[in-house]
Amino acid sequence: MLLIAQNHLQLIVEMAVILFATWIFVLNLIPLSLSVVTFLSLFLLGGFTLLFGADIALLIISSSQAEFTHPFGPIALLGAVTALASLKVMKESGVDIRPLRRFVILFIAGITVFGGLMHRSFLILWVIGLFFGYLIISKSFREKSVFTMNRILTFLGVLGVGFILLEVVSRVTGMTVFSPLLRLGRIEQYSLSSIKTVLHNIQLIGHNANASYWGAEGTAFAEGYITLPMQFVLFFGLPFPMFFGILVNQKDTIDYLLPGIFGYGFDFGILGLAGLMVFVLGTILIGFKVLKMYREKREKNNKKFLGKEVLLTGALAAFCTQALIGMFLFNRTINGMALFTFLFIGTLILANVVTLKTRS
Repeated sequence: MLLIAQNHLQLIVEMAVILFATWIFVLNLIPLSLSVVTFLSLFLLGGFTLLFGADIALLIISSSQAEFTHPFGPIALLGAVTALASLKVMKESGVDIRPLRRFVILFIAGITVFGGLMHRSFLILWVIGLFFGYLIISKSFREKSVFTMNRILTFLGVLGVGFILLEVVSRVTGMTVFSPLLRLGRIEQYSLSSIKTVLHNIQLIGHNANASYWGAEGTAFAEGYITLPMQFVLFFGLPFPMFFGILVNQKDTIDYLLPGIFGYGFDFGILGLAGLMVFVLGTILIGFKVLKMYREKREKNNKKFLGKEVLLTGALAAFCTQALIGMFLFNRTINGMALFTFLFIGTLILANVVTLKTRS
């Protein structure tokens, strides 16, 4: 009975432990060679290009969409950076990567267009993630950065043009979902009031019960503002409070566009927020430490860990980006199904410690 989660936080922790144990078995039992990891990354890129494309097509045709970019955007980013890192390793080995490179660029362009049309928040995650990915790859292979001042200014110019074009498309078609200005207005209108609610009612553990949606009937801790997918809770028959869209429709509660540090702080208290910070920073530091070890083995002509090195490169870029966006811009980027993705990628990074130790 002790293993049955009693609240949302316990369910999140238990799911993280299960994912961590699963990744340990996967990384130690399945031979993840460079070719296997490259194939899997291309498969992910192709699959998400089609998935995001179908989602935007449904939005245009029937005004309905599944919004796959939120839960699966970081995994698509993992696939993209992993593929780019794989190409770099193969190029260093003298392999002609031009055919594969065309596919990778095509998939990245497709995901950029389809995902960017669906959500501006995804476009921010995608662009920053690719930037992080290139930086990590450059450092791993001891190269000069590909980012010059002219390229950065050109990129910012392209972003500005894209912002204007999206607003034009929104006004011409009458589909406000494409409007970047509307999104900024919603953040200003709703998130500021939510921040005041958090700052006035946050406690060491949880929050002031009178400030929650449930009022005096709530638990004032782990009430479901931050949670794993509701389908998980329903599947296991857990008696947890769930909102079913209330956070989207009733803005007097903690808004889903609020930065994650406020959402996590309100639901789990100051100690819960501290735990999130420890998990994020610890995972990043451990990940880069292991990546450095993989690089040293590669430079000594040990090819045993090439597949794991490029996979870890992609995972680090995706995790760092998702953490940055989720904690400081939109809590929905590390909430719900996206929280499961966050744990999925984070535990993948941490599991490399056990893999490296057992196979050294």
